[in-house]
Amino acid sequence: MDKSVMDPSYNPETVEDRQYRLWLEKDSFVARGEGPGEPFTIVIPPPNVTGSLHMGHALNCTIQDIIIRWRRMQGDDTLWLPGTDHAGIATQIRVEEDLAKEGMTRHELGREPFLEKVWEWKETYHARITEQLQRLGVSCDWSRERFTMDEGCSQAVRKVFVDLYRQGLIYRGDYLINWCPRCRTALSDIEVEHEERPSTLTFIRYPLVGEEGSITVATTRPETMLGDTAVAVNPEDERYRHLVGKRVLLPLMEREIPVVADSYVDPTFGTGAVKITPGHDPNDFEIGQRHGLEAIQVIGKDGKMTGDAGRFTGLEVGECRRQVVEELKALGLVEKIDEYSHAVGQCQRCATDIEPLVSRQWFVKMKPLSTPAIAAVKEGRVKFVPERFAKTYLNWVENVRDWCISRQIWWGHRIPAWYCSCGETIVDYNEPIVCPACGGRELVQDPDVLDTWFSSALWPFSTLGWPEETPDLRRFFPTSVLVTGYDIIYFWVARMIFMSLEFLDEVPFHTVYINGLVRDSLGRKMSKSLGNGIDPLEVIADYGADTLRFTLITGQAPGHDQRFRQENVEAGRNFSNKIWNASRFVLMNLCPDGGEGGKGPDLTGVLAIKSRELPSDLNRADRWILNRYNETVQGVTTSLQEYELGEAARLVYEFLWNDYCDWYLELSKYYLYAREGGEAAERDRRRTRGVLLFVLEGVLRLLHPFMPFISEEIWQHLPGRFSREPLVVSPWPRPCRELNFPRESTEMAMVQKVIRAIRNLRSQVQLPPTRRSPVVLRATAELEGVLRQESHQLARLALAEPLTFDPSASKPRQALTAVVSREVEAYLPLKGVIDLEAEVGRLQRELQQMEGDLERTKGKLANRGFLQKAPAEIVEKEQARYRELNSRQEKLKQRIRELT
Repeated sequence: MDKSVMDPSYNPETVEDRQYRLWLEKDSFVARGEGPGEPFTIVIPPPNVTGSLHMGHALNCTIQDIIIRWRRMQGDDTLWLPGTDHAGIATQIRVEEDLAKEGMTRHELGREPFLEKVWEWKETYHARITEQLQRLGVSCDWSRERFTMDEGCSQAVRKVFVDLYRQGLIYRGDYLINWCPRCRTALSDIEVEHEERPSTLTFIRYPLVGEEGSITVATTRPETMLGDTAVAVNPEDERYRHLVGKRVLLPLMEREIPVVADSYVDPTFGTGAVKITPGHDPNDFEIGQRHGLEAIQVIGKDGKMTGDAGRFTGLEVGECRRQVVEELKALGLVEKIDEYSHAVGQCQRCATDIEPLVSRQWFVKMKPLSTPAIAAVKEGRVKFVPERFAKTYLNWVENVRDWCISRQIWWGHRIPAWYCSCGETIVDYNEPIVCPACGGRELVQDPDVLDTWFSSALWPFSTLGWPEETPDLRRFFPTSVLVTGYDIIYFWVARMIFMSLEFLDEVPFHTVYINGLVRDSLGRKMSKSLGNGIDPLEVIADYGADTLRFTLITGQAPGHDQRFRQENVEAGRNFSNKIWNASRFVLMNLCPDGGEGGKGPDLTGVLAIKSRELPSDLNRADRWILNRYNETVQGVTTSLQEYELGEAARLVYEFLWNDYCDWYLELSKYYLYAREGGEAAERDRRRTRGVLLFVLEGVLRLLHPFMPFISEEIWQHLPGRFSREPLVVSPWPRPCRELNFPRESTEMAMVQKVIRAIRNLRSQVQLPPTRRSPVVLRATAELEGVLRQESHQLARLALAEPLTFDPSASKPRQALTAVVSREVEAYLPLKGVIDLEAEVGRLQRELQQMEGDLERTKGKLANRGFLQKAPAEIVEKEQARYRELNSRQEKLKQRIRELT
């Protein structure tokens, strides 16, 4: 690459791939594992191997990359450990769908051939998602990449399972679990999402046995009555106290069942009496356990009615419900049916309605694990950003239930349990050869696999080599920060804390940064059904990775959702172009005489500033930009330390766009292009070049974590001694007191205000940018001295010519006025500058039109019908419009008075 020449425009497509390969070739992302620098570790939330990078991944990875690049530049021994998750159910579903297209099921194929296909599928999609992450610019240490089913992680999973089993914290039993008829597997409670739906509440009479009368129950699921084994009432409910212990006849099934008393029953729900179906309701299951009731399963794992449903066997659940209600009506046993809304559980992955079923599954006892996990957060050893999510975490952990960890699928970590025909169960680290109880060799391994989240819970330490005592585990554990979404605090964050405390007696990370969702421009969640998803790779292809990253991070506040707007993407692209053009301007002006005669870049000025030996002839603009740069370094560093990444990005943007590009570059042109020659002019040029390069070099460092590609590309064009090493491993800038110039900064801010005020006056009368005009300034003595010293810049940047200072001046006739502050006013005399008569006529016509608009808006707001019927936001909009028109009307009247 020819470092002396920057292309006229920035082309991310050609830059990004080249720069990423450069970083990889130089091992820029590889953690040292020893030597100076504190270890700083992030483990990536492993993306599933089931699909492509989506906007949520892009945000999450951008946040992590900003943090890790910043800490790397601060000199830490940084490790960002990448990897992917096998995503048991989700991946198996995708492969089964592919098989179905070939007219085949996994059972027809067989377990081992099916798993071979899944591994092939994994390799394809793993390569794809890795490539996508690299296109985003993530600075992961790819030499340490892991997969949740690689050999090391699998060894860790087996050890944890066996150890917990031997401690009595893993057990197997017949309990009511969430069952997905589509995925054909058990689900944990947090894998079930609830959707509020309109339904009905059916009131059914259950006749008493041996006497007249009946007891009425209310249910949202009449089809499950076929498996009822009791009716329950609250023991304090006097309406039913006399019925406790008696029996009723279960309609349609002609089975006698008891009436039991249980304090769980809510006397205010329905009739106060509830049907008890231990085989299909979690609360009924608990009641059944307390009262020794049988659990009859009338709905099968395929979602159809079982043989225990009598004549309804084989029906789909919905059809069974319809027929049951019709038959009950025919028997006169339906008292009434009310409209009713309630939450229905759905499988998180496939959105199928789940069925609570009694099934033999493996569980983890969570209460013993929860106590230290609660203490870790309450004592501040794990902090959440924002803090409010600690309450979310504690609310779940303090009320945690046992975790069903077995899944009836093939892809995943197979449960290390073997069964012998003698009834013995063997759980061991290695596959047993003989049964320790009877010596038999016909052992059968449990066919189920573990919940995907079981292996994910070990991710912070299994990826570092545990259970072996590896150098990486010693140096990089516990990790530093976890960046994740609020939707998996229960699934993942809590369980990692549980397992880490149990097996390493240490928290897995000290800080949990919670990012929100990326929504569309209307605030809706992105989804296939709405068709509003935005592919981050398309944004990268069209605008570049840096633009996408900057768009995402400037909209980010910890824990809050954000909207993705096209105009913000275009603003990010414009920012890239601004940075590029400004850098190109600086580098083109580094060489004396434009580089003619073979002269190299003049670095004397920047070297003096870098060594803190500041040139004595720094002017006010130089001191102002150095002060602003110093403030920006401090502000960005503090914001990053406080995890206010969006604020840090905003500070970099404001400084680069406004202070450096819009102001200092323009101010510098006076000295760079001074017509007069001589030694003084050359000193000015040399000093200006030094300040320009010093600030550019520093701000590229600040910019790098947010926009790594363009900052590195520009960095590589800097004069050799500055870009000897890649920017990615260059030191982070530090604020220093030598660059504090508060007085000059305040003075320069006033000069800028005056220039802006004059420009605003000119725009009011639409003076063309080539037309100079007279300006009169009235200022206090102290401020007049400052403005006189900067009169050359006022004349250039405000086109003020002639520029007159008159401390006693009153407002000239036919002039516009700008009150800049209490210390200064600016007047723009217009006589002889514009056609005053034509301008007044134009303003009067504009005023007349505005008064008409004002009257119409006023009439609308006086209309009682409009105020009562229109939506509140429409009324508020009209009120705001009325206030704006009133304000503009007064301003127009004032301008007409000034010009007449």
